[in-house]
Amino acid sequence: MTTARLFHVDAFATAPFTGNPAAVLVLDQPPGDGLGRRIGAEFNQPATAVTWPGGEAGRFGLRWFTATTELDLCGHGTLAAARVLLAAGLGAQGEIRFDTRAGRLDAQADGDWIRLRFPVLRPGPADPALVAAVTGLLGGGPVAEVLRSDLDAMAVLGSQAEVLGARPDLDALARLPVRGLIITAAADEDADFVSRFFAPATGMAEDAVTGSAHCALAPYWIGRLGRQPLLGRQLSARGGQVRVTQDGASVLLSGPALILSEGSWLVPA
Repeated sequence: MTTARLFHVDAFATAPFTGNPAAVLVLDQPPGDGLGRRIGAEFNQPATAVTWPGGEAGRFGLRWFTATTELDLCGHGTLAAARVLLAAGLGAQGEIRFDTRAGRLDAQADGDWIRLRFPVLRPGPADPALVAAVTGLLGGGPVAEVLRSDLDAMAVLGSQAEVLGARPDLDALARLPVRGLIITAAADEDADFVSRFFAPATGMAEDAVTGSAHCALAPYWIGRLGRQPLLGRQLSARGGQVRVTQDGASVLLSGPALILSEGSWLVPA
C-alpha cells in the first residue's frame, strides 16, 4: 500500500460546522475510475476531491466524487482542494491550476478567502414541459421564472421567505433531465440574493453550499441588479456565502475554507 494525505475541509464556511464539508485526498498519481468511485463511497461526503500533481509547479489534476457518482463540476470540492494545496505552499505565486472534467479551473489566494475562476453557466428560458414540472414539484405555488442552465433548472421565487419555506418533491425532481434544482430570490438583508440547491439524482437531497450553482446564479443576479460583485447566501441548514463576479465567459467565486483535520490514508493496492 502507498500513503496519501487526507484532509477534512469546510468550504464556503466562516466557522466550523458551517459551509459544505469535503474530504480532500492528495495522491501521487491519478486514480483509476474504479478506485475513485470507491473512495467517494468510502468517505461518503457531499464531495471527495481527489487531486494529484500535474507535472509543473502549481498544476494539479482534480476529480470530484460523491458517495454514488462522479461530478462534472464542483465548486466546494475545488475550493477545499485549493485550500489544502495553498496551505502546503504548493501554489505557483499563490495560484493553483486544476485540470478537470470541466476543463481548466484556477484558484487564487484572495486574502483569507480563495477566488475560483469557473465557467459561466448562464440560465436561459426553460421549455414548457420543464416549467410545468418544476412548478408542480414546488407545489404549484407562484414561481416568477423557471430557467435552465447547462446543468440545472432554476426557479426564481418572490421572496427569501418562499425560498426558506420551499419543500420540493425530490422523487419528482430526480426524474427530470437535469442535475438538480436551484431555488433563488432577492435577499432581505446581509446579502444580495439567496438560494437553495437540491440534487437527489446525484445522491444529495439538499446541498449545503453549491459553488457550481453560482455559475448560473451570478450572471442572472448581476444582470438583474446591474452591479457586481454580489454576495449570495445559501439557506441550507449549515449555511454559507459566496461572493460572485462575472468576468467575460468566467464567473469568479470567492469564499473561505477551513481545514478541520488532516492525516494519512493507506491507499489500497
